[in-house]
Amino acid sequence: MRGKLLPLAGLYLVQGLPYGLQSGLLPVLLRAGGLSLTRVGLAKVLYAPWLLKLAWAPLVDVQGSARAWLTRSTAGLGLVCGLLAGLPPHGAGQAGLPAAVAGLLLLLNLGAAVQDVALDALAVQLLEPAELGPGNTVQVVAYKLGAALAGGALLALLPTLSWPQLFLLLAATYWLAAALAWAAPALRRLPQQPPSEQRPHTAHLLRDVLAVPGTLWTAGFVLTYKLGEQGANSLFPLLLLDHGISAPELGLWNSVGAVVCSIAGSSLGGTLLAKHWELLPLLRSVLRFRLGGLGCQTALVFHLDTLGASMDPGTILRGSALLSLCLQHFLGGLVTTVTFTGMMRCSQLAPRALQATHYSLLATLELLGKLLLGTLAGGLADGLGPRPCFVLLLILSALPVLYLGLAPSTFL
Repeated sequence: MRGKLLPLAGLYLVQGLPYGLQSGLLPVLLRAGGLSLTRVGLAKVLYAPWLLKLAWAPLVDVQGSARAWLTRSTAGLGLVCGLLAGLPPHGAGQAGLPAAVAGLLLLLNLGAAVQDVALDALAVQLLEPAELGPGNTVQVVAYKLGAALAGGALLALLPTLSWPQLFLLLAATYWLAAALAWAAPALRRLPQQPPSEQRPHTAHLLRDVLAVPGTLWTAGFVLTYKLGEQGANSLFPLLLLDHGISAPELGLWNSVGAVVCSIAGSSLGGTLLAKHWELLPLLRSVLRFRLGGLGCQTALVFHLDTLGASMDPGTILRGSALLSLCLQHFLGGLVTTVTFTGMMRCSQLAPRALQATHYSLLATLELLGKLLLGTLAGGLADGLGPRPCFVLLLILSALPVLYLGLAPSTFL
């Protein structure tokens, strides 16, 4: 199993780099430059290519091998990073991103989304049912580690390394990953899909995907399970910035500290699944813990604007806020690993010629749910105020707990 997990870990790590770049660096820079919460949230439109994965997932299923798609897309990401190295965004924190840089970041997300489809298809084909827990732990942990390295490193090293140097380093990383994708023995040994199993594009493709047992329920769950959590994770750090926590300190806690906690939660989820915990009872327990944690964070938001509340260093309120930030990321990582295991288990029920498309549908809906509230949370806070906004997020976090009561047997 180690021969499978090590190359998957390296490839999922580099897959997290674009997300870390845009989620860890850009929001803090834009907010520190005086942009409204709404405009900061709208910068997430750069993630749009991730919502279009279904447009090319059928091509990965039927045109060539997933390994070839993975190698080419990863090498292409290195090329885009090389181009970004030649366009340092001077004054990005004050006036937003230059159009050329924004366009290349959009292209970076397009390449990363193609890479994601191919890599997930490989994982679905490569992992045995007993390996799904450890495999999805590697997937989630490596992805988040890559995001932390990109986002946290850029915030910490930008004063030392220039923008071109950072992106040249990223380009070299992608090209090494492309070589790994092509040469890894475990990936080279994957059996080729017989021509008799290949399916042409038809008008019934979506119907065939939705006919896989458990797909409709799983799609509904992955679309909604992160709504409240992602809205709070997007908004709460910016509220702390408004109440006096410096951008460098916030970058440390919200990038490195939060991702370390998220990785710890993901690792715990994989460990519990490896010890043969049943998926549904574990997920129900974790969602309840997450709901309690968000309730505590909502109480902190109510207290932030009360008379005499202080976020000065050494205060209980400051420590509680930072602890709450890390706790939510820990529980979020645990929820994500368990959910992704259920998604991959459902996709393995599909015919092999549909697996990339099937998993891409679930992954796209999962991302759409996260982006929806991550993008709108700033506008809700500007329009309703932070307190009513967090009450709404708390309600949204309670819905997945209730939805589990409708789970089919395929999610057990």
